[in-house]
Amino acid sequence: MKFSVYIATSVDGFIAREDGSVDWLDSYGNHQAEMGENANMGFSKFMNSIDCLIMGRGCMEILSSFNLTPEQWPYGDTRIIVLSKTVKKPPENLIDKVEIYSGDVADLVVQLENEGFKHAYVDGGKTIQSFLNLKLINEMTLTQIPVLLGEGKPLFGKTNQEIRLEKSEATAFPNDFVQVHYKVSYL
Repeated sequence: MKFSVYIATSVDGFIAREDGSVDWLDSYGNHQAEMGENANMGFSKFMNSIDCLIMGRGCMEILSSFNLTPEQWPYGDTRIIVLSKTVKKPPENLIDKVEIYSGDVADLVVQLENEGFKHAYVDGGKTIQSFLNLKLINEMTLTQIPVLLGEGKPLFGKTNQEIRLEKSEATAFPNDFVQVHYKVSYL
């Protein structure tokens, strides 16, 4: 099974403010830029390539706080699994959209493979970290938002070993965002 990361960070590597807010994601960059066919910077193409999404509890809570309408929901009918040892049921506005999983990640991978899933989107800092440490992430697409937050929740923390990122492909968008795609190689 293939596992991919697709996430935005500040240029200094934060995915959220210290309080978990991500209000800055839409605050920076050139909003008047003509994006043409790159309006969503490849997100739709990426979503069409995956068949499930695995995210952490914090990511789910942020998603819930957006109170998205059905028209705003970016994930379609994609199966969404939320990893949490503490939360047993999703927030009211996500009840029919996500499922909570509290077991071992390795067991979840086997379960998904047995159910025929082929490509998972992994989202959320701690979740990405755990998948990296289990040597499961195959590729990462990191979109840098043109801001230095100075502090916040970093995308990456301590890894069990060095991890090589290779075969990079970078795209600079007219809105001043820079996106880099990497293949992940475990040493």
